[in-house]
Amino acid sequence: MASNRGVAYMGPGKVEIQYMDYPKLAMGDRKCEHGVILKIVTTNICGSDQHMVRGRTTAPKGLILGHEITGEVIEAGRDVEFIKVGDLVSVPFNVACGRCRNCKEGKTGICLNVNGSRPGAAYGYVDMGGWVGGQAEYVMCPYADFNLLKFPDKDQAMAKIKDLTLLSDIFPTGYHGAVTAGVGPGTIVYVAGAGPVGLACAAACHLLGAAVVIVGDLIQERLDQARSFGCETVDLKKHASLGDQIAQIIKTPEVDCAVDCVGFEARGHGSDAGVERPAAVLNSLMQVTRAGGALGIPGLYVTDDPGGVDDAAKTGNLSIRIGLGWAKSHSFATGQTPVMRYHRQLMQAILHDKIQVAKAVNATVISLDEAPKGYQDFDQGAARKFILDPHHMVAA
Repeated sequence: MASNRGVAYMGPGKVEIQYMDYPKLAMGDRKCEHGVILKIVTTNICGSDQHMVRGRTTAPKGLILGHEITGEVIEAGRDVEFIKVGDLVSVPFNVACGRCRNCKEGKTGICLNVNGSRPGAAYGYVDMGGWVGGQAEYVMCPYADFNLLKFPDKDQAMAKIKDLTLLSDIFPTGYHGAVTAGVGPGTIVYVAGAGPVGLACAAACHLLGAAVVIVGDLIQERLDQARSFGCETVDLKKHASLGDQIAQIIKTPEVDCAVDCVGFEARGHGSDAGVERPAAVLNSLMQVTRAGGALGIPGLYVTDDPGGVDDAAKTGNLSIRIGLGWAKSHSFATGQTPVMRYHRQLMQAILHDKIQVAKAVNATVISLDEAPKGYQDFDQGAARKFILDPHHMVAA
């Protein structure tokens, strides 16, 4: 039997490559005939992984990380009808059964059957059902016919693999943030955060026809990356308010809609720059979004944060100016992105050259053994999306 290695969380600030069990077609002590085993082609480091690695969740030591997975099917259970051995597939980070009420309504981010403690599950993530992560050489994926997106041509897909690997999470997540905020032709949108999800969101806003896409961040390298594909930017370290900086770009301090691509580890702006202020982004978005506008919130917020700045933050209670949002009749959309709602259409946009999302997020391929260094660089604010290549298939 083949060996298997994966990226394990070993405590705050520490990950390491460990040997692990080769996957079986099993869910606990039950045979998983609806699942497949994948040889992983690409698997990405995500900002959500960083929350765990920083010690900001209750993730247990030894957890195998990774929920952004693209792979080749090397074994399929007897109940898998439409996915075949040899197929190259994208794996939504949401684990979903396809059978429950929520799945049938397209709400695959909150499947009711794949996590015994709460709705919704994901690979390699704390409190998300115990599914083994995909920052590894091989992984098992259940409910294959429902979950997996097959690429129509393997050679074509490998030629665009740095773009297609982003379909497992950050491209649909950024797109979902934009869609739920109401981005469309001619809109002016503010995207908070120029990490990979924020950059993917900004690219998605262009795809959706936004007239102006403004991206805010504290790190100049990330702002430069946003400007490289046509975004306007605001430097949140400056003492000028966010509204004033937006007004310098569009002559008014308000935008049509806004997207929070930062989440619960948000930092303050201006004189508070660099100081953790978990409600800072949400409050600033309400300030600069016009009355009647909407906020998309794909940024992660958690119910338990051991490293929270105060007792309230440790249980996910933030000082949000909900009265301001109410007064302006804002709409808010939160929660895990239902990847399957978007990934097929976004695949077609990639394959037919309507978007170059890998270029937008500065996708950078590294080996599995380089993952610990990738985590360190990402944590320091590198304007890159790190893609792990466990079998050197992308390099080849």
